[in-house]
Amino acid sequence: MAFSKLTDPTIHARAPGERERGFLDGQFLIAMPGMFDQNFARTVIYVCAHSPAGAMGFILNRRQTITLPDILLHLNMIDQHDAIMLPQAMKDFPIQTGGPVDSGRGFVLHSDDYLTESSIPVSEDICLTATLDILRAISTGGGPRRATMLLGYAGWAGGQLEAEIANNGWLHCPASEELIFDRKLDDKYERALALMGIAPGMLSNEAGHA
Repeated sequence: MAFSKLTDPTIHARAPGERERGFLDGQFLIAMPGMFDQNFARTVIYVCAHSPAGAMGFILNRRQTITLPDILLHLNMIDQHDAIMLPQAMKDFPIQTGGPVDSGRGFVLHSDDYLTESSIPVSEDICLTATLDILRAISTGGGPRRATMLLGYAGWAGGQLEAEIANNGWLHCPASEELIFDRKLDDKYERALALMGIAPGMLSNEAGHA
């Protein structure tokens, strides 16, 4: 497992005005029933970066069995005694599967009340940090007000995501910060659809959009 400075070309230098923004920036992708790739079946994805070069985002409704103490131990940031003494809130800190790309790499989506030189704004209120400093802050209770850690990410080459949308693979709508950080994952797919006024039974596998 690794934390390091973000280098993915779709999100590098992501501060507003530093790159061309795509129409899917800050949007939710919601998988259609006909999604053939099981990595993305019934997923809700938050798109952090979209440009002609491609897109990058994170699945928001897939659990990980690993815990924050497990990660801190793996990274040699704490010892077994420290892990036992962590407050329950740290033990319950949400760890999710962010996507199939670089699944051993960790990222933290968080509110903008925590910023370092390595933090990258992905919207007016949400930032992304992939360095160890944020884990140190979280483990000592000094991290952001809202955060979730994701292992791996979802990535698309230039034009790939647009083609998948045109082929009825995804719906998209403006993201909800509440839903991004909501720890109840089991019905997040249905609640994301509800943002569009759609119930799962209304969706079709046929071409076109609900």
